[in-house]
Amino acid sequence: MNLDELNDKQKEAVLYNEGPLLIIAGAGAGKTKTLTTKIAFLIEEKNVSPRNILAITFTNKAAKEMKDRLFRTIGSTAKELQVSTFHSFGLKLLRENYETLGYDKNFVIMDSDDSLTVVKKIIKDMGLDPKIYNPRGIRNKISGCKNEMTSPEEYERYAVSDYEKVVQEVYSKYNTKLERNNSVDFDDLLLLPIELFKKNPDILNKYQDLYQYILIDEYQDTNEAQYILTKMLSVKNRKITCVGDDSQSIYSFRGANYKNILNFEKDYKDAKTILLEQNYRSTSNILDAANQVIKNNKMRKDKNLWTSRGTGEKIKYYRAYNERDEAQYVIRKIKELINRNIEYKDIAVLYRTNAQSRVLEEEMLKENLPYRVIGSFYFYSRKEIKDLIAYLRLIHNSRDNVSLLRVINTPKRGIGLKTIENLTKKADLENISIYEAISSGKELEFKNLIERLKEVSQDLTLTELIDKVLDASGMKQELESEKTLEAEVRLENLEEFKSITKSFEEREGLISLEDFLLEISLISDVEEYKDDPNRISLMTVHSVKGLEFDHVFVVGMEEGIFPHMNSLMENSEVEEERRLCYVAITRAKDDLHLVNARRRTLFGKEQINPVSRFIGEINKDLIETNVKDELPQKEEKLNTGEMFREENVDYQVGDYVYHETFGTGRVTEVTNTLVTVAFKHPHGIKKLMKNHKKLSKV
Repeated sequence: MNLDELNDKQKEAVLYNEGPLLIIAGAGAGKTKTLTTKIAFLIEEKNVSPRNILAITFTNKAAKEMKDRLFRTIGSTAKELQVSTFHSFGLKLLRENYETLGYDKNFVIMDSDDSLTVVKKIIKDMGLDPKIYNPRGIRNKISGCKNEMTSPEEYERYAVSDYEKVVQEVYSKYNTKLERNNSVDFDDLLLLPIELFKKNPDILNKYQDLYQYILIDEYQDTNEAQYILTKMLSVKNRKITCVGDDSQSIYSFRGANYKNILNFEKDYKDAKTILLEQNYRSTSNILDAANQVIKNNKMRKDKNLWTSRGTGEKIKYYRAYNERDEAQYVIRKIKELINRNIEYKDIAVLYRTNAQSRVLEEEMLKENLPYRVIGSFYFYSRKEIKDLIAYLRLIHNSRDNVSLLRVINTPKRGIGLKTIENLTKKADLENISIYEAISSGKELEFKNLIERLKEVSQDLTLTELIDKVLDASGMKQELESEKTLEAEVRLENLEEFKSITKSFEEREGLISLEDFLLEISLISDVEEYKDDPNRISLMTVHSVKGLEFDHVFVVGMEEGIFPHMNSLMENSEVEEERRLCYVAITRAKDDLHLVNARRRTLFGKEQINPVSRFIGEINKDLIETNVKDELPQKEEKLNTGEMFREENVDYQVGDYVYHETFGTGRVTEVTNTLVTVAFKHPHGIKKLMKNHKKLSKV
């Protein structure tokens, strides 16, 4: 096998197969290439059966990319490989061992909206005020407990406050309802395999023997459950390779624990560590800036990214007057790039919070610049799509109470809340599903509808079944009769869903409703990144991980914005913000702009924030800037009076004044702090602060 395309460190990582291996792969260092080459090497040179290799990634997109690369390298042999996300792998284990865990074959995977619905119902049944006991907050707490391997019984031990005691009770009832509905949630896809292995050592031993070589990508993003599952599977053969970059660990809010990668050498005493430091993406100026920022973190693996691409352009730092000026600077520079024949799709604007996109969008609309906001709205979250999927789930598994409650009166068919409440009580009392509890009335008509759809589903393709459901349920008719633009859009979305089923049928050659539902259950919440449209990408820094652009603008580089205000109290949280900044910087290939504003109106309030400490951590020799004085240092405190005079000017009604933006005007009213001035058309009458430096007497 030819390894000439790899650098020395990449080759070393591929060739080492004696025991535990940690690959610290910096941004743009070719980790995916290294990982796939290692898998191919094991199969072609070491004669390892592909069935004995388990490769885990964090997204479906990454898993597909790895599988595609392996197909190109080793051909059809790649079909036998288990390359998947943690959750997909967990699902595979559940499907192979559902009976041992006490589930029926047709168990259902509930998504986050479905589980929230269950939590809401429990809170209602307990007579609790949802304003005090927020269902989404409690659902997130339950998810956090599951990711940390904390059962309701364990949580009860340290539940002290009234709120925590309520969470514990809801958590316990929630698990009971899931079991009764023959359902699992996303977190269970990790939790239940661990439970399976702990209670059944023989089953664990079987999978340990099967997966002799384990490779984990993005190891810095693993949570407690993923960490334990990995250890359980690898402890026997110890042929485990973990790839990641602690400097890119930015998902602690999802339960990720960057210490897992930092502690790898403690967990595996004989582990070998290899650093991939050669970057193939960015210029050295960009990499030097990233290195200088991240070295300020205490909790990190020491590494230094380098490149053979050359020095490149200096980083541009622009200090805007306000957020409007910030956006206009970005647009000016984008227009300059376009005039140099740069394509829109090669440009990205990154921000710390979603709210920051508003002004950028407004200014881009004014200038007719094509853009897209990545990660803000998702196809599978749209109501009509959720409704359609609920019908399909109910056809597949009539015990799915969540899906039933969603569509029993969708479209409206005269089944009221009282009827549903009585059915639910009956089901709970008799320990049966709501579907089984139905015996009369309009709800029986609904049950008969589902029975008819079940019957015909056996002889229809998935796409034909969708058409049948839309017609028989009345969903299509209801939307068509509305004759509104919104209804038209919803109908288009339903039509688009049929293109998904057609693609599934053509790709897999399957018409199985079960397999289709399992597949779409695993689709990520993050909007799929589409390369087709030639548009500027606007997105949060969290959304950009794994992507790269020729030209990158990072806006809002201010204390309280980036790093975020909520992080400033804890050093560990500031370090995560710094890792986030490192990710932002290393997305840029050729050109990086760091931008901030002296004043900013955000969340309806005007803020005057110091310059981000991350700007001060970059050597000024790497930067060109509009700031005339020396670049800010880490501990800089912004002079909030830089746009204001220390003393109030004594204005009188009738005085002539000059304003840098509005020109010459005449004072019409004076108060203690404000002056009203009549300016010439088109500016008109303005109320201004008396001591602002832009305003002066003529």
